[in-house]
Amino acid sequence: MTKPKIYLIDVTNRDGVQTSRICLSKLQKTMLNIFLNEMGVFQSEFGFPLTHHETNYLNANLELVKNSELSSIRLGGWLRATKDDVKSAFKLVPHLKHVNLSISTSDQMIIHKFKGKLDHQSVIKEMAESVKEAKHLGTDSVGVNAEDASRTDMDYLIEFAQAAKKAGADRIRYCDTLGCDTPFSIYDRIKILAEAVNIPIEVHCHNDLGLVVANSIAGAKAANDAGCDAYINTCVNGMGERAGNADLVSVILAIRYGNDMKKYSLDEKVNLKIAWKICKYASYAFGVPIPINQPGVGANAFAHESGIHADGALKDRRNYELYDYEELGRGDPEIIDTGRKITAGEYSGIKGFRNVYDKLEIIFKDDAEATEVLELVRYANVHNQKPLVDDELKFVAKYPDIARKIFTMAP
Repeated sequence: MTKPKIYLIDVTNRDGVQTSRICLSKLQKTMLNIFLNEMGVFQSEFGFPLTHHETNYLNANLELVKNSELSSIRLGGWLRATKDDVKSAFKLVPHLKHVNLSISTSDQMIIHKFKGKLDHQSVIKEMAESVKEAKHLGTDSVGVNAEDASRTDMDYLIEFAQAAKKAGADRIRYCDTLGCDTPFSIYDRIKILAEAVNIPIEVHCHNDLGLVVANSIAGAKAANDAGCDAYINTCVNGMGERAGNADLVSVILAIRYGNDMKKYSLDEKVNLKIAWKICKYASYAFGVPIPINQPGVGANAFAHESGIHADGALKDRRNYELYDYEELGRGDPEIIDTGRKITAGEYSGIKGFRNVYDKLEIIFKDDAEATEVLELVRYANVHNQKPLVDDELKFVAKYPDIARKIFTMAP
């Protein structure tokens, strides 16, 4: 029997962008997909296939999969678990290969959200029909989301999951939608569910009680202990609705360095060295600073001031540091120009634009190509509403046709 593993499905581009009062541009979402791919994350829930302003972005990113820019990561779309939504989504995004289909399962939601439109059995029927339709339309994988699973009657949750498996679902997403689980309750519930249904479990937790990482790890342990693979849902920097989702870097660190976690296997593709890069980028893109005490990437994560601590860290870093900053891609000096700075913005001219790209060591084959990329960079600045970082500038130059699609919206 193959030893079960823990995989990461990052939901920054779906749940993270649902954070109230903030947003990401389609270019910023694309860059996060690229960085998540570099980090070895199994799947990115990259958006909403039924939302029209996402259509060009979603199709453009699937082109990046086709041309191997996104070489290993899967891109998964989020849909309501209804047959009509699945049909409509595949008309807009025909090459979609991975989806998660979501429907509420708790009495609270069925009674007080659906208001009589659905009952317990019709919820299962809607879900099963949507799974079969997604499979019929050519998906490679379907995850079924039990929204509010943590407040769902256990017998009904098992019945729901068994029906999903029978319909062809590849995973069940256990959603602690209100963040009301504890590590103890989620372990017990997922262990029972996984043993009863024998299907891989996604663990989707929220941080309303400050337990999101602990709950995610406990849920993954429960699935693995029952002999099933686990998929933890994360967001970069813990973004997400209300108090946020499980922080990507914290989850990785907890699996690698938590006591009693050595017997559990994290997806071997995960590359923690990208952590510093992706967390800084997400902070800039969202406009939300990384907390000073954030695990691994906070300004104080490796800072020592107390005499006893400083002395101990200087003698042997392991005295007061559980893991090494180099593992997270930290340690190299970051140079900030304090003299003349030419930037590429929405009103840039060709001379300043060429100066910026010369410093990036990007050479254009002729003036026509340079003019085309300049025009796209102008649009990109309008699109982002903030100056482009070097990786964004490089992306636009490398994939001008895809960039054009990403920037295009037609209401």
